[in-house]
This record gives sequence, C-alpha cells and structure tokens, in this order.
Amino acid sequence: MTRLIVWRHGNTDWNATDRVQGQTDTPLNDLGREQAAASAPLLAAFHPDAIVASDLRRAADTAAALAALTGLPVRTDPRLRERSYGEWQGLTMAEVAERFPTEHARWRAGEQPQGCDVETLDDLGKRVGQALQEAADQAPGGTVVVATHGGAARQGCGFLLGWTPDILRRVGPLQNCHWTDLGHDPVRGWWLRAHNTGPSAHRPTPSPV
Repeated sequence: MTRLIVWRHGNTDWNATDRVQGQTDTPLNDLGREQAAASAPLLAAFHPDAIVASDLRRAADTAAALAALTGLPVRTDPRLRERSYGEWQGLTMAEVAERFPTEHARWRAGEQPQGCDVETLDDLGKRVGQALQEAADQAPGGTVVVATHGGAARQGCGFLLGWTPDILRRVGPLQNCHWTDLGHDPVRGWWLRAHNTGPSAHRPTPSPV
C-alpha cells in the first residue's frame, strides 16, 4: 500500500485576520512555526520516504520542520500552490463581500465567481491532483508527505478520490498543520484513511483560503 499524507501549512498572520492569501507568498507566524514543530514528530513517526511541498514559503517552511527530523530533502512543486484568487488576494473576506457582493455569494454557494480572475475548482483539482499522484509515484508502497494549502488539499484529494463537487462541499476544511491521510493499492485505488488529523494543542478557527 502507498500512503499519501496531505498536510496543510501552519498558521500565518493572514489566516489569523481572515485575509485571502491564494498564491500570495506569506510566511508562517510564530503560532504557525509552533504548529509545524508540534506536527513534525507525529509525521516523522510514519517514517516517510519522501517530502514534497508547495513552493510558497508557508508550505515549504512547514515541510522543513519535518525534513529537519527525518533528514529527507524537500522537493518543491509549484502545482501544489493554493487556488489563485485573482483580484481577491490581499483582501479580507469582509472586504471581498463588500466589493464583490454578487461573486462572493456565488463563491459561498460553491459556484465559480465571474470576472474576478479566480481559478476554477476544476482546474485547481486537476493541477494539484496530478502533482499529488506524481508525488505518490516517487515511493510506490511507501509513505509520502506533501505540504500544501487548505483549498488545494481538498480539491487535490477529491481529484484522486473521484469525488464530485457536491461531495467535496461537505468535507470540512483542514485546520492549520492538520492533514488528510490517503491510501492506495492496485485493487482499490485511492481511499480516505483519515481527515483533519493533527496535534491537538493549537486549533485556530480554520480559514478557507
């Protein structure tokens, strides 16, 4: 069996203020670094064979905490970046709702915002899912840890699992430095082992972006 651990990055100041990060390269804050340090020993206990990360700092630095314990290198892949939120990036969600009320309502309903240059969920799922599959292919029968982002993780895992958008809307967002655990074998394909697993010490309110 191949095991794929899809790990969300630690907290950032933009998470803490409900600001849309998307593909903006924001760093971890002190809490985020503490979360990464708390999660790393739990993930190291799975004896990973490879570590892959989004090239955005908040994910790459989260992965570095695990690399420091395991001695494994971190390979970065830009396909693991968060959803691009176009004109919304840098705004708080309250500002998005005020400036783009119609498109914000569409987004809340799970529909595609129009005219804001927001990446589609289908495109997000395909690019992240393909990167996850290639990461897993690095270590067939082994364990791979991938550090990425909340929305990217949900859509990428959904792509591998073959879940419809309606099902994915019912999957709760990953909390910072928590992970989704997937398994794969040639008979069953991909299946969900666990979701939103992580250290219990720090549980800030999850941000969707």
